[in-house]
Amino acid sequence: MGLLIAASAAVLGTAPTSAAPVEDPVVDVTIDSFAPVAPKPGDSVRITGRVTNTSDITFRAPQALACIDRKHLATNADIAAVSAEQDVPMSERDSCSGLTTFESGTFQQFGAPLAPKASVQFTLTVPWNEWQLKGNTGVYVVGVMFRGQPTEDSRARVTAGRARTLMPVIGSDPPTRKVNTALVIPLRHRPTQLGGTRFANDSLAQSMAPNGPLGRLLALGTTRKVTWLVDPAMLDEARRIKDGYVVVGDDNQTTPGSGQKVVTAWLKEFDDSRARGNQVVLLPYGDPDVASLIDASDPLSKDPVSKIVGDARATSEEYILAPGSTAPAIFTNGLWLENGSARGRYLAAASSGFPGSTDQDLNLVNSAAWVTAERPTLTPSPVYNVLTPEGPKTQVRTVIANSALTTGGPDPDTAENPLQVRQRFAAETALLATGGTTPVSVVALPPRGWDAEGSATAAIAGDLALPWIAPTDVNQIVAATPRPLTTKAPNAPRSNPALTGGQLDAVKRLNDATLTYRNLLAVQENLDENIQRARLRSASNGWRGFADEARQFTAIETGSVNQQLAKVSLVNSSVEQGQHGVIKVNLAGSKGTFPLTISNELDESIRVGIAVTPANRTDLRIKALQTKVLPPRGKATYLIEASAEQNGLIRANAQVITASGRPVGRSQELVIEAAQYGSVGWILVGAACALLFGTSFVRIYRRVRTERRNPEPTEPATDPLHPAPIDPEPGTGPVNSAADGVPESAPDAPVDASLKEGVGSKDG
Repeated sequence: MGLLIAASAAVLGTAPTSAAPVEDPVVDVTIDSFAPVAPKPGDSVRITGRVTNTSDITFRAPQALACIDRKHLATNADIAAVSAEQDVPMSERDSCSGLTTFESGTFQQFGAPLAPKASVQFTLTVPWNEWQLKGNTGVYVVGVMFRGQPTEDSRARVTAGRARTLMPVIGSDPPTRKVNTALVIPLRHRPTQLGGTRFANDSLAQSMAPNGPLGRLLALGTTRKVTWLVDPAMLDEARRIKDGYVVVGDDNQTTPGSGQKVVTAWLKEFDDSRARGNQVVLLPYGDPDVASLIDASDPLSKDPVSKIVGDARATSEEYILAPGSTAPAIFTNGLWLENGSARGRYLAAASSGFPGSTDQDLNLVNSAAWVTAERPTLTPSPVYNVLTPEGPKTQVRTVIANSALTTGGPDPDTAENPLQVRQRFAAETALLATGGTTPVSVVALPPRGWDAEGSATAAIAGDLALPWIAPTDVNQIVAATPRPLTTKAPNAPRSNPALTGGQLDAVKRLNDATLTYRNLLAVQENLDENIQRARLRSASNGWRGFADEARQFTAIETGSVNQQLAKVSLVNSSVEQGQHGVIKVNLAGSKGTFPLTISNELDESIRVGIAVTPANRTDLRIKALQTKVLPPRGKATYLIEASAEQNGLIRANAQVITASGRPVGRSQELVIEAAQYGSVGWILVGAACALLFGTSFVRIYRRVRTERRNPEPTEPATDPLHPAPIDPEPGTGPVNSAADGVPESAPDAPVDASLKEGVGSKDG
């Protein structure tokens, strides 16, 4: 029977779009197996799958039959151009024609009507000649469609569902070259370690079990050459689990962890994979959300939150991949950006400027970051120098992964379907293999959040055995491209960041607390490694979809750092302590000093100072203090030199600060009582002093001048052997003359008794 079927990439298993008639009944058709992956002329193709009635009606006389679009797809652009037909009603999609031979096995008649929610399986075996192809090498769209009678009075079947896939055909003109293919497999997990041996949950251990996502992904490197893209923070957490851990419940009670055995086995297999030669690329520690951190940073801040990116890359650069091993483990320091997060400003900022950065560092970007019209050509090599004029480096060497290799399809809702991904990967690489003789290399890197269970990635790994594939790693592809071409950076808008606004605020608080604590230490390298790395984990891309866990993690880590900072504080035994913790001090005169003491209860030496700032007055002046080093469990007293122009109460705040001026803990309120004269008082005091000293000077000057004008006669020298009489006889001494200011008396006149004690005499 001849049938016309819809022929382009319909959305598998979804209801019609708004452009399709509402009454159009739709069923789900899925293809579970397709073999062989790439048939040769003469090969029969076996297709299995199932049909599920998602409509509200019962289909009578239901059947499934194979269909094909015989358009020969000869290039990768031809595959990308296959239409989705999402706005076309299912019954009107006619480009995938049903095969017509009644007895060939190209269709299957179901024995009973297909009721709503019912599901049936199908198996179709299509002989090669039923495809009616010429046998040229290329790719064709094939599929399975479902037909049935939607009403009792209808004798005609309608097409109610369809699934398609890509069928690469290796014809009489076989591939002319090998496709050097590097499959990059991310090994990462959201942070779960809360500090020390405490873990938020057992999800990491569960994922590393043989049937878990990380367990299945790691197994892909057992017999295949792959490139591991690893978050070293996950390795650290796994090693902590290996040595013993506890899980913290909602009630803050702990239970022993049960994942030590599986995690130990996973770590051993990872080391064995490295030993077999599989390349390891280390992500920035914690795999931070680069774009969100850069966008959230204050350019005027001394320690912007974007510093996490550089610190994460520097931590990975110094990471010990194989602790305890005598031989150093070789790895590549890498960066993984995609979509809008791969724009030039992010790529440039995150790929340089951190300690240890080298030209050998690897930057991975998915080609989907570029719009189709601006996407660089990825053959013969995916290695480019991406122009970044807005960054510290004007160009950044970048490996561009081919997004078509991990797309699935041709129907858009099959992007993570393992079978569809396998067929798309085979089709894309087959066309590359037949496109010329020049060596060609590709990199396949799944996008973030894609294939959570690892099944689709496993399907790609299975295709590495195809005859035209030459498995390799990213390092070899880079080495084969010594002079990369240049291309513009992608300009796609950012969307769906890993960290929300609330999460970024929490990251900022933890970042500030951690950097303050590090700056507080006299030897900053003594900062506990767990504290430093918790700061990096807080900004992880792995938190996407786990906002509650992110809040819990960041809150716990911030509280832990603040507890350490609280061990450095002001103690005030030498000053009066007022109510509510207010320190009262007196400032007598225009200047004065008062002591403040800092106590260090940490087990590390610290370098600190004190900053005193007025709160209600502008006339308080504080002399700058030098920082001091306090030993562990030690104290130091600072003499604060202050001055004020007016008397009264001055409110101020005393703040412990680090050597760079970062505040430590909360400030301490001070009440300073200044008892001194105001400016008018000082004028009066100055005038009084001037008057006092002025009058004294005048009196002294007059006395000196008088003595100089009327000097006293010089007394004759006395003979020490013959001294003069001490008290001459009465009446025998000389008589004062009028010149001495005493009236002259008669020689025989009696002497007044009041003048006998040398009054008026020269000797007297």
